[in-house]
Amino acid sequence: MRRLIVITIVISTLIASCTLQDTPKLKEGVWRGELAVQDKWTPFIFEVKTMENDSVAVVLRNGDERVELSNVTFSNDSVTIPIEAYDAFIRAKLNGKNLEGRFLKNYIENDQGVPFRAEFNQTDRFPVVSNPSEIRIDGKWDIHFVDEKNDTTRNVGVFKTDNNTVTGSVLTNAGDLRFLEGNYTDTGVQLSAFSGLSPYLIEISFRDNDNFDGQFYTTRGITKLIGVRNDQASLADPYTLTNMKPGYESLHFSLPNLDGELVSVDDNRYKDKVVIVSILGSWCPNCLDEMEYLSPWYTENKNRGVEIIGLAFERKDDLNYAKSTLSRLINKYNVDYEILFAGQLGDATVQKVLPEIDKLSSYPTTFFIDKKGKVRKIHTGFTGPATGLFYEEFKKDFNSLIDSLLLE
Repeated sequence: MRRLIVITIVISTLIASCTLQDTPKLKEGVWRGELAVQDKWTPFIFEVKTMENDSVAVVLRNGDERVELSNVTFSNDSVTIPIEAYDAFIRAKLNGKNLEGRFLKNYIENDQGVPFRAEFNQTDRFPVVSNPSEIRIDGKWDIHFVDEKNDTTRNVGVFKTDNNTVTGSVLTNAGDLRFLEGNYTDTGVQLSAFSGLSPYLIEISFRDNDNFDGQFYTTRGITKLIGVRNDQASLADPYTLTNMKPGYESLHFSLPNLDGELVSVDDNRYKDKVVIVSILGSWCPNCLDEMEYLSPWYTENKNRGVEIIGLAFERKDDLNYAKSTLSRLINKYNVDYEILFAGQLGDATVQKVLPEIDKLSSYPTTFFIDKKGKVRKIHTGFTGPATGLFYEEFKKDFNSLIDSLLLE
């Protein structure tokens, strides 16, 4: 009997040992990842670290931005990295210092994903060239996006250089491309970003000191870029792009919060107060930037007689799905104002919920309502922290507008 017990213990120990050896482990430190976009490999940098509870986290790095991805799991020779904010994940096989797999989205049925690969201890986002361009990209640029139909939209680029590293963003009327990072090539600049939703790759070639040509690669296609240096570069006034229909001055909606309770902008809680209504989606990076700004702002200002309501249009017409995606954001940003489920993303849903407006051209779109319930201004898009002085200007204008409405 004793001999049987000893044999059992030995076998159990061997099995446990094999299991431990078979369980993959991501090496702590810096990795260079790549996603295949339009026959190009779009690079990004991430860091692997062990948390206090011995769990593993992956931190995406783009310029000054850090996006922590927790709840990393391992199975056999594979690793799964959840990207909970965007209902997506990376699943890859680990082979020593290399990963190979796919970036997938849960909300897409039978998603084939985007090819992914990564290598440990590679810190350069792009190859460093020995003779980088002497032309500096620092400053503001008019950047024209030219699509396949040759239609052009004018946007604004803001960039700065630190040694050979370039950081910055591109502002559009719908929002900004957030934190781009890269370096100089022998003829121009390469920039990329991946914060969990869409990989971006920009390749620029200088024609001269004040002009460049380029390409912008995304999973949706390739856009031609034409850049012209302009220290006065600016976008169309974001307060002129969305308007109330003739004859309408107020919004009227009644929608469920994440507990299923109906909340209306006409409720007593919002009477005689300045109200900010933010149109958002958990899938929208610029919306998350706005939420990250609004949440602490509301905590500091709610006692002044101001309220915020978020109207979330999600990828599925399912309150339970919306609750799962939005709750993570509410917890992450410590949101203390109401977030209501407005339905599934789409123009028809928007017109049903907000029949008073002419169109919704961008997420987020923010309504400023005075104490009498009248919509005074509508701001389209959001210029986030990656845009530098544009972000500071937005905050100044935002607070000035709220102050003036509170004084009325």
